[in-house]
Formats: sequence, C-alpha cells, structure tokens
Amino acid sequence: MKAYILVNLIPGLEADTISQISALPGVEETDLVFGRWDVVVQVQIKNIPDLSRMVINQIRGLQGVQTTETLVGEIL
Repeated sequence: MKAYILVNLIPGLEADTISQISALPGVEETDLVFGRWDVVVQVQIKNIPDLSRMVINQIRGLQGVQTTETLVGEIL
C-alpha cells in the first residue's frame, strides 16, 4: 500500500532529519514543501500495522520531528 506522511520539523534540524527519514526502508520519496508541513514522505508498505510501527517507532522517534499526519493512499 502507498501512504504519505506529512512531517513538521524543528527548525535547524531539517537536513539531518530528512536524511534519516530518506534512509528508512519503505521510503520512496521525500519532498520539501512550504506551508503547514515541512516535508511529505511517500512510503510503500505492506499493511496498516507496519505503517503504524514505521510512523510511531521510527519517524516520530527521530530528533527533529515535531508532529506527523499520515494519509493512506491506494491499496495495491
């Protein structure tokens, strides 16, 4: 399945945090954006439980991540 994780970052830590997010298994793309969110992370993952673990245990655990919002895309 495809999902998009919207991430708000702590100013000054963006480059390192984005680099760490990009290296996570399942991450296909990271795009810097302007507005309420700082980066949109596109992931390809098996199922909702795996997505939940990725967001909670990996992305939210990174220094520099303030908040996230996850959008579930198409189920392939």
